[in-house]
Amino acid sequence: MPQLTAAELDVARLIVESLNLETDPESIEPEAPLYREGLGLDSIDMLELSLVISKKFGFQIKSDDPDITAIFSSLRSLTEVIGKRRTH
Repeated sequence: MPQLTAAELDVARLIVESLNLETDPESIEPEAPLYREGLGLDSIDMLELSLVISKKFGFQIKSDDPDITAIFSSLRSLTEVIGKRRTH
């Protein structure tokens, strides 16, 4: 299993805590899909996660964002986007 960076582990913890998942944040594969297969999140989970990210990091991920699929494609890609877009 690939090692998570500190930032990826922080985002994994945020996902697990905000969605009340019964999984260990450290067990989330950084390149595995978040949506459907992989972590198994659904569209409601993604909406909740977007709201948590907006509150915690100060930017919105909107459903009409042309990069939405790439943003949520994996823990690693989501962490990279947060790192680039965060305002606090």
